[in-house]
Amino acid sequence: MDAQFSQPVTQLKGIGEETAKQLQSIGIKTIDDLLHHFPYRYEHFEVRKITDIAHGENATVTGTIQTEPFVRYYGKKKSRMTVRVMVDTVLITAVFFNRAFLRKQLRRGETITITGKWDQYKLSMTVNEVQMKRPSKSNTIQPVYARGKQVTVKQLRRYIRLAIDAVGEKVIEVLPEAYLKRYKLPKKHIALREIHFPSSKESLKHARRRLVYEEFLLYQLRMEWFKRYIRRPNIGRSHQFSYEAVARFIERLPFSLTKAQHRVIQEILRDISSNRKMNRLLQGDVGSGKTVVAAVVMYAVSLAKAQSALMVPTEILAEQHYHALQTFFKEEKIEIALLTGSTSPKERKEWKEKMEKGEVMIVVGTHALIQDDVIFNQLGLVITDEQHRFGVEQRRSLHAKGNDPDVLFMTATPIPRTLAISVFGDMDVSLLDELPAGRKPIQTYWVKPGLLERVLVFIEKEIQKGRQAYVICPLIEESEVLDVQNAIDVHTQLQTHFPHFRIGLLHGQLPSKEKEQVMQSFSKGETHILVSTTVVEVGVNVPNASVMLIYDADRFGLAQLHQLRGRVGRGEHQSYCILIADPKGETGIERMRIMEETEDGFLLAEKDLELRGPGDVFGKKQSGLPEFRIADVVHDHRALETARKDASQLINNDVFWKSEELIHLRRHVQKTGVLFHEK
Repeated sequence: MDAQFSQPVTQLKGIGEETAKQLQSIGIKTIDDLLHHFPYRYEHFEVRKITDIAHGENATVTGTIQTEPFVRYYGKKKSRMTVRVMVDTVLITAVFFNRAFLRKQLRRGETITITGKWDQYKLSMTVNEVQMKRPSKSNTIQPVYARGKQVTVKQLRRYIRLAIDAVGEKVIEVLPEAYLKRYKLPKKHIALREIHFPSSKESLKHARRRLVYEEFLLYQLRMEWFKRYIRRPNIGRSHQFSYEAVARFIERLPFSLTKAQHRVIQEILRDISSNRKMNRLLQGDVGSGKTVVAAVVMYAVSLAKAQSALMVPTEILAEQHYHALQTFFKEEKIEIALLTGSTSPKERKEWKEKMEKGEVMIVVGTHALIQDDVIFNQLGLVITDEQHRFGVEQRRSLHAKGNDPDVLFMTATPIPRTLAISVFGDMDVSLLDELPAGRKPIQTYWVKPGLLERVLVFIEKEIQKGRQAYVICPLIEESEVLDVQNAIDVHTQLQTHFPHFRIGLLHGQLPSKEKEQVMQSFSKGETHILVSTTVVEVGVNVPNASVMLIYDADRFGLAQLHQLRGRVGRGEHQSYCILIADPKGETGIERMRIMEETEDGFLLAEKDLELRGPGDVFGKKQSGLPEFRIADVVHDHRALETARKDASQLINNDVFWKSEELIHLRRHVQKTGVLFHEK
């Protein structure tokens, strides 16, 4: 970045220290920050004919004031002001709420431009914007910015105008001329001016297209370079082990592996035995058997005299993995440790000493694994389960505990291709696309709350057959904000409804020991119904459970509903997922229909992205998703794909490393935070 653009905003005439503090509160410190603080939407003030406006539509009209304003006051500082305006040949009533201060400006005979909601039947418009003149064509599209409490949108527009006027023409062009011509993109300085102050809808469209492409290209260049960096020979450790010994371990497992599991294991074993660092994503739908794949790989690493760490997001999942691994390794002389926030100080000290000496080869834990005092002797493999639930820094902290350990990310959350390209473009991807033999499809039904009684009768019949049921609620306790069922109330109601059944209650605020007791009771079949929040979403395995009942299902995303549904259907019995919901909007109704129609996790994830966006699907702060300033990985997926192909061609072209025109692109590649060598 040019030094001029990295200067504080106070370098602009008209912005003082106090204004700078206000801007800093919304993340704007430099002139460059100001230029790249893009609008998140636009208000269109294009003047229209009154006869072309539909009832209830927001629109802008221009007319002549015909009467003196009439003001009526009510309550404290509240008012309603009306004035008659001749628009085209129609006399309408303009209504202003709490704007009595405009009374003196609204004079008969004056031209006025108003924007508001049109009531075709009352011939009135409730005004939210007013100009005491006819607008010029240059200001009919107004940007709206994200802002703090201290800064108004009008102030932001003024400050950005100052920056554009002062340095806009000096903005460095990073895209090669050939790309600008190929895609018919405007120059950077023109795009910045048009994105903030559009002269037309067409110019705004081209400005955004250019800035989206540039943002994707710079990101993909860094991804491509990072991919080359981590894949270069001799950066990783080559784990030497006997393939025959691994095959014998697989034969000793209490079940047969699927073809998909065999294929994925071979892909991973090739990685860890090479002299390149593994950086692989393992995607597998719920119940596809990722844990046993991890077990086989950790066994191979232990044969190479190196340690493995498996980090998971919750204590329940950590304990489940720990017990599963103990089953898989019961005939092996390999010690496995469990390290969570609930591990007693004495036990924690013992495990830490053994880990540091290299006596413990496999460690399962939560974020407790990344504490400073946890030291490994020879960490060779890091596995992160449901990795999008951890922050980037948490994952990096675990990797730093070894000398370039191989890395495997596992997720049961299907990640659509559009998002995988963006977020996991630096990884190799393995896919478990086959469920273990004998699994029956889960039957999913959407019912309205009025049919709850019939649903409870159905659950009773399933329990009488010897089965068990989950009942999921969105909240732990009653909320004044959301009218939703909560786990505690539902637990009480079900105890009254089913006095002869044992009903457990599980939620995140329970002490860890109590959570474990509740889950063990349900796992052993001692509890008939488990009422829970989404704490059971990941990893809980009770093959005897055949019913998943979800209250207020429309308040969950499709990906989350799919995860919850995956808690049943794990045994030989037919299983059911029942969604209780009364969605009001079309989106909510569509999501319920999609859940009924498909069990394909990847299709559901694509739909979830379309309906809700990546931030809602994965959680903006925890996911590791790149935070683009203007681009959208879902809606701009074609530009993303184009940028990925262009980035790959550039990185692998000698011209990229030598051309003077591309020096600015090369500088952006350096932002990967890895060593950068001219080719």
